[in-house]
Parts: sequence; C-alpha cells; structure tokens
Amino acid sequence: MTSTEPTSSEPLKPTAGDRRRWFALAIVMTAAFMDLVDVTIVNIAIPSIQENEGASDSQIQWITAGYALAFAAGLITGGRLGDIHGRKRLFLIGIGGFTVASALCGFAANPEMLVASRILQGAMAALMVPQVLSIVHATFPAHERGKVFGLFGAVVGLGAVSGPLLGALLTEWNLFGLEWRPIFLINLPVGIAGLILGIRFITESKAPKALKLDLVGVALVVVALLMLLYPLTRGRELDWPLWGYLSMAGSLVVFAALVAYERRKAARDGSPLIELSLFKVKSFAAGIAVQTAFGVVLGIFFLVWTLYLQVGLGWRPLRAGLTGVPFSIAVSLAAGLSVQQLVPRFGRKVLQAGALVMAVGVLLYLWEAERYGLGIASWQMALPLAVMGAGMGLIIAPLTDVILSEVPREHSGSASGLLNTVQQMGNALGLGLVSVVFFGVIDDNLRPTQVGPAFADAFQYALVWVAALMTAIFLLMFALPKRPALRGGGADPEHGTEAEKKPEFAS
Repeated sequence: MTSTEPTSSEPLKPTAGDRRRWFALAIVMTAAFMDLVDVTIVNIAIPSIQENEGASDSQIQWITAGYALAFAAGLITGGRLGDIHGRKRLFLIGIGGFTVASALCGFAANPEMLVASRILQGAMAALMVPQVLSIVHATFPAHERGKVFGLFGAVVGLGAVSGPLLGALLTEWNLFGLEWRPIFLINLPVGIAGLILGIRFITESKAPKALKLDLVGVALVVVALLMLLYPLTRGRELDWPLWGYLSMAGSLVVFAALVAYERRKAARDGSPLIELSLFKVKSFAAGIAVQTAFGVVLGIFFLVWTLYLQVGLGWRPLRAGLTGVPFSIAVSLAAGLSVQQLVPRFGRKVLQAGALVMAVGVLLYLWEAERYGLGIASWQMALPLAVMGAGMGLIIAPLTDVILSEVPREHSGSASGLLNTVQQMGNALGLGLVSVVFFGVIDDNLRPTQVGPAFADAFQYALVWVAALMTAIFLLMFALPKRPALRGGGADPEHGTEAEKKPEFAS
C-alpha cells in the first residue's frame, strides 16, 4: 500500500451524526479486502492455470510478477493523482478498472491475455488502494480513527486467512466448468457494488497544494525494473542469452539515471517521485534494504510452496489451501501481539526475533521435507508453517512504523509510500528469481515419474535461499532504531496520510 506525498489535506469537518461516512468506510474496506484476497487467491490456482491453459513456467511467473510490478510502479503515482484530481474520483476509476481487468482475467483466451490482464489489474489496484486511507483521513475525525484502523486490522487478518481457502474452494468446485476462472470473476459483483455505492456515499476530497506528477521518474522506475525482471524470468527458458545479461547490467545504469534525475527534480521544483533526502536517515536506508529483501522472500516462498504442494506432491487445491491455515492464523495472532505488547516493550529485538523465528521455521520445514519426502502429510507441515507464520507476524505488522520512527514527520507520507513500493518491487524480484532458485534446478525433460521428486528437491533448494535471506534481514535490522516510537495508524492529519499498514503476503 502507499500514501500520498505529505500535503495539507482539505478538512471536510465530518460530524459524529453523519452515517454516510460509515457506508463510505464499508466500501473502501471492501475494496481493500478485495485487493488483498486477489493477491493471495491466485497462487493457489497457479497449477490449475498451468495445467488447463498450457502456460509456460515464465508465463506462470508473470501472472504473479506482472501484477506485483504494475502495482509497485503505480503506488506512489496513484496516491499523487488522488491528491491532484480527487481521492473519490481516483478510487472509483481504480475500482472500476480493477473490476474490468478481473473480467478480462476470468475470460482470458490464452496465457498471454491473462498476463496482460493481470498487469492491468495491478495498475488499477495502484489507483484504487492508495486512496483508501486518504479517504478515511478526510472522512473521519481524529478521535474515531483508532476504531477505524482496528477494523482495518481485522480486514487484513480475514483476508490473509480467507484468500487461499477461497481460491482453493473456487478452483476445486469448478463452477459451471470454468476451472480456475471464478477466482477472478468473483470480483465482478463486489466491484460493481463498490462502484455504485461509492458514487453515492464517498465524499470527494483533494489536497489543494498537491505536488506535480513526476512522469519521467515513473517511466525510469518501470524501465529499470523491466530491464532487470524480464531477463530473470525468461532467461532459463531462452538459455540465458547475452542480451539478458546486458539488460540486467543496463538496469543499474537506469537506476543511477533515476537517482540523478530525482536529485535535479528536487532542486528544480521540489516535487520528485522519490525524496532522496530520506536516505540520509540511516535507519530508513537500512529499512529500504530490509523491506526489499522481505519482499523477495515472500515472492519466492509462496509461489514455490504452491507448486511444491500441488505439482510436486500432487495435492488438490483444497488440501493445499487448508494446509496453509496454521500459517495464516499464526501471522494474525503474532501480528497483534507484536504491535500491542512486544514492540513497545522490547523494541527492535522483536523484529529480529521474528526474522530468526521465521528462519528456524524454514529450516524445520526443510528438515521435514527431506525426512518425509513425497510421503509428507499436511499435519507434519503444521508446525514449521506455524513457526514461520509467527515469525512473519512479529515482523510484518510493526515494520513500517519502526523504519519510519526516525524519519522527519513532514516526510512520513513519502517515506511510507516508498517503503511499500520497494516491498512490492522486492516481491516482483523474488518472483523473477523463482526461475533461478526453483525452475533452474529442474530438468526440462522430466518423465511423469520424475516430476514429484524434482519439484521436492527444487523446493528444498529454494528454502535454503529463503533461510539465507532471513538471516541477512536479521543482520540488516541492527541498523533500525533500538526503541522506536511507533506512530500507529497514520500520519498527523496536518501532514497528509501515511501508508496503509497492510501486509502483502504474495502477489
């Protein structure tokens, strides 16, 4: 999720007796829930899509990575457009476009159309999602926002648990013979209702002094990411051609050009896409690395885990979805405990403990996968998944606030938006790396009897990478503040909105 650049929001002077704001809240919360579920619902259906549509490994990666890339590239832009043109207007455009893109995904005639539709869906989510907390801040008085943010936490927990299960059920039921397609088509009635009700109940707001949109900065970010991710995703399939290495090296040049341009942009008119002065704050610079690495972990694990369960072990989608329930429950419980009790008392140590606990869970999973082989049962996975979920919960809920705790208040919106953007970019990078750490160790010409063992071995290899990344994250966290002052739920209304604290479990 993201936020807008800190600006002076136009107060709407909401009154306690105005019931319309609660209808508006229900609408934007439903949209946030729809986005979160859509992120988690797709992974469980990936093997079904591959089997029924004949999608290649790289296309499977792009079905998830394309959404994450478009979402990441558009987050800050979407928030800025809401400030300039009106948050209600951008929210309605976003939810309408998201609904249309969902229909295109559901009726995709081939894998190429599905990938393109997923990229459009991610772009529309980037217009819709940043407006959610901006609308809350503009609609609710300060004394009611605590209750509102509590409701958002419940929505996050519900989405984390229900997404994989809903995806499994819709795929398993094969409604009207549509196979995997209902996972996208279910968004249609929800999106249409949100659009109609949003027109009636959401009140328009915008920032009268919004900064200009940095289109060149947006273009440079997208080009750099494509130059890095496209060769990573297609490299194995194309036998790692020379142009792929040149493209990945060239992405570093484009990133350098982005930094130089943003520095000049800030000096010229004070409206860069990325506020480079933020990197002078040591804890924020380290936090960017932590958030990116954490996004890579999520991108790698959830995709290879789904392929391992359904292709390697041959499990049905519903069994795979139910197997993940201990993970989702542990995330929700640990997240609440972390924010409310542990971090205020123990500070940074809680996040570092979370990184180590998650690494232990990964290693425990690796040990069990190796010990039990293809005969492993769902109940045997429950412990490592619960340990991993607990570790993630300790990290994911307070992470953004901890990283932002030493950032100047006037830059909290920009910093939070950037953090959430790099997590999505890390997610897309992780999905691209799946071709190296998972498909890269699988032979292209497997006999049917070799598929299960090959996928199981590749899963174990990927887990080693995940454990190594979690160890690196633990070390990077030493640069975070020891006793952060959590801001809990958003920037001061005088300084705009802070990013929505919604964990993105996968894309």
